[in-house]
Amino acid sequence: MAKKKKTEFIKRDVPNVEGLHAEIVEQPICSTLEINYMPYAMSVIVSRAIPEIDGFKPSHRKLLYTMYKMGLLNGARTKSANIVGQTMRLNPHGDQAIYETMVRLTRANETLLVPFVDSKGNFGKVYSRDMAYAASRYTEAKLAPICQEIFRDIDNDTVDFADNYDATVKEPTLLPTTFPNVLVAANTGIAVGMASNICSFNLAEVCKTTIALLKHPEHEILDTLPAPDFPTGGEILYDPLKMAEVYRTGRGAIPIRAKYRYLKEENLIEVYEIPYTTTCEAIIDKVSELIKAGKIREISDMRDETDLSGLKIAIDLKRGVDPDRLMQKLFKSTPLLDSFPCNFNILIAGMPRVMGVREVLEEWTAWRSDCIRRRVYFTLGKKKDKLHLLKGLGKILLDIDKAIAIIRETETDAEVVPNLMIGFGIDQIQAEYVAEIKLRNINKEYILKRVDETEGLEKEIEDLETTLQNPARIHAIIIKELEEVAAKYGAPRKTALVYEHEMQQEPEEELTPDYPVTLFLSAGGYFKKITAQSLRMSSDQKFKEGDRLSARYEANNRDEMIVFTDHFQVYKTKLADFDDSKASVLGDYLPSKLAMEEGETVLGICLPGDYTGNLLFAYENGKVAKVELAAYNTKSNRKKLTGAFCDKSPLRGILPLREDAEVALYSTEGRALVFSSAMLLPKTTRNTQGVSVLTLKKKYTLDKMLLLTQSQITNAARYRARALPAAGMLLREEDVDEKQITLELD
Repeated sequence: MAKKKKTEFIKRDVPNVEGLHAEIVEQPICSTLEINYMPYAMSVIVSRAIPEIDGFKPSHRKLLYTMYKMGLLNGARTKSANIVGQTMRLNPHGDQAIYETMVRLTRANETLLVPFVDSKGNFGKVYSRDMAYAASRYTEAKLAPICQEIFRDIDNDTVDFADNYDATVKEPTLLPTTFPNVLVAANTGIAVGMASNICSFNLAEVCKTTIALLKHPEHEILDTLPAPDFPTGGEILYDPLKMAEVYRTGRGAIPIRAKYRYLKEENLIEVYEIPYTTTCEAIIDKVSELIKAGKIREISDMRDETDLSGLKIAIDLKRGVDPDRLMQKLFKSTPLLDSFPCNFNILIAGMPRVMGVREVLEEWTAWRSDCIRRRVYFTLGKKKDKLHLLKGLGKILLDIDKAIAIIRETETDAEVVPNLMIGFGIDQIQAEYVAEIKLRNINKEYILKRVDETEGLEKEIEDLETTLQNPARIHAIIIKELEEVAAKYGAPRKTALVYEHEMQQEPEEELTPDYPVTLFLSAGGYFKKITAQSLRMSSDQKFKEGDRLSARYEANNRDEMIVFTDHFQVYKTKLADFDDSKASVLGDYLPSKLAMEEGETVLGICLPGDYTGNLLFAYENGKVAKVELAAYNTKSNRKKLTGAFCDKSPLRGILPLREDAEVALYSTEGRALVFSSAMLLPKTTRNTQGVSVLTLKKKYTLDKMLLLTQSQITNAARYRARALPAAGMLLREEDVDEKQITLELD
């Protein structure tokens, strides 16, 4: 067996800033992680972030137990600040953290489907990002009635207790919930290296499902627990197969969308329920963004009209707008349709486990069965103790006068109990009980009544012992308690289920009209899309003072366009997103239209078509890169690509090529080089540095790049290279080129 390697610690004597010597201990990083980081990580996982089988995190449990000990289960409300202060005896993490925990548990905040705190005052709303809750000194709270099921028999040894952080009081390690609260109460936690995200389920459905599983272990859960139920309502886009997968694995996403109604007389849409995972403000911000971008044109106004009656987002429509069609567009592009990511990670006996719904209910049933056994065992012990006392009392019944005589003739108090033990053959506990009987109760009637209880106690003890040995009876007790909870606290579902055949089909994309257009790009970044008819009426282009035409392209309105910038980025857009313009206007300023970064300018544009072919990039250092156009094609609707080309040397030209062609490179020395693009191998990496093509002398750089057919070179053979790299030849006067660089595809 290999010996375990011993961790080595190296000590170094290092002078500090004051000239004194200090000892620094160096240790391997693995040892540092094991000694310092792992205890912290485990503490966060086990004692803070991940809920346990009772459905609570430690912070929830400490708060609710404090309120229980304060008598707030049946008493009147008290100030939240008082509750927070008392909770700090168990939870030392600060009053603000405790109060935030309490806010989440309140009825007013609407975070939980079954709230545990009955609140009075402003506790904010889970569906509002900006609606802040009031300070703890202004609000009041007490425990909600359902907490009777949370704390039932907690004093009957149903759960373990442990010391608080300073070992001054005891607190429960779990709360003996009589229903599977772990699935009823929504819970989210982020630990170290893991997280938990448990959605809420309807209380009555969870109880019904647990009962069915106890009676028939092979019960199909989806029959009684079809889907989660969220406090904010909404509609689940229901797919039984996907839901079954979430139930099986404990992981997956559940799509939820908002509920709305159309008010015909006012021509507005009211959204009155939204997904649990978003807020009113997030929805309004996203819709506003779409309106500013020109992607939503049917809305004239949108506002948050949430009041005491509940959530309401009002959307004013323009005349003639189809409300259902508009909502389908909004569902597609805003948080009005969102998804809840499930991750049923729960602590079981101190170990985190990701479980499916069936496994969670089985673990809860096993844990609850243990709670009931402990309660029965506790009750059994009490009854056995009482029976033991009554049997001792029964012996006294045989001769009450003798007991009185023994007590009367005993000289000291300390000898009363031993004398009774000797006189009647009873033990010390029985003798103590007899000695404490009041004088008025030393009569046959009292003693006979107590003795008559013996037979009933013996039957009860026998019944309790049978219960402990019979799991079916334990399950029957669980079923009875679940039925009582469901009948008393059950409520109808808040979140509706929408099946695929009930869903309104998304409207087909409005067909973008296609027609020929001419594109104009100025050196200053202004862009115009002009129809042929408009161009015939006026062809004189207007530019800002000092600006000029950079390039002209022929295209179609449905074409896609990619824009290269000096920040080595590409912006993808569609020509249809630009309004038809006129020659007499400046056009759209591309940096603003495409939301470019501050100081970012346009280098050129390209019409990629179906993304076949290549792009040639010529750099100042004489290198040329050949990149496949397909490298700029993305499956998602990404509008911005970083690392569009190499940033090692300034860019001096871009040429889109459908097929290989001859290209002319010009240097600042006055030389030209002609080569075929087929001599370069295409790359799929956008920011490739390319290969050396033009050999340059010191102080000279590559100036520009043109297609040979667009250059004025008449004797191409003089400048054509047989191998690369090459220096090229000095330009003759008849071969000097004055044409403008364009990025138009052949």
